[in-house]
Amino acid sequence: MSTIAAKKREDLRRSALTKLRHSGKIPAVVYGKDKPPKHIYCDLLEFMKTVRKSGRNGIIQLQIENEQPESVMLQDVQVNPLNGEVVHADFFVVNMSSEVEVDVIVNLVGEAQGVKEGGTLQQPLFKVAVRCLPTDIPEKIEIDVSQYNIGDTITVGDIKVDGNYTILEDENTVIASILPPKVEAVVGSGEVQDEGEAKDTGEEK
Repeated sequence: MSTIAAKKREDLRRSALTKLRHSGKIPAVVYGKDKPPKHIYCDLLEFMKTVRKSGRNGIIQLQIENEQPESVMLQDVQVNPLNGEVVHADFFVVNMSSEVEVDVIVNLVGEAQGVKEGGTLQQPLFKVAVRCLPTDIPEKIEIDVSQYNIGDTITVGDIKVDGNYTILEDENTVIASILPPKVEAVVGSGEVQDEGEAKDTGEEK
């Protein structure tokens, strides 16, 4: 389990937040069931490295200075829309013996037979909600689409659960479809020659 070191924030003024960010830190909040929120900050590079390693739903050991470490999940991340830099994070304290509900990414793998035949793979659903213990959260759910043909639809019910988790979505919810190739209609000029119109032979009359 990856660890992030953090310190408490006493000064909550906007100027203090700006100073933190300029020094390579990010402000954050940690909270949980029946737990009051704590305002903290941690090193931005350490945060990014840990999240990449543990994954979006990974369990992180949060070590706040002078306190007992706590198992947390990354609940939310705020990003500066101009430069893509992380400016704030929310951590949620988890009970390792209690189930949690999280969204897990759905990845389609392989090349569908229908795509080979000219169809288009359309995926309207990229995440599904699951319930499980924190240690059983899947990093991602993969569906092999190689067997699907034009006109086929892949639903939540087609997911082969290979771990200790329960999918909370309706089994009829569509994840992806193989659409038929688009047919371009041939459109004529729309001009019709009158029967009495003389053909141009290039000769003077």
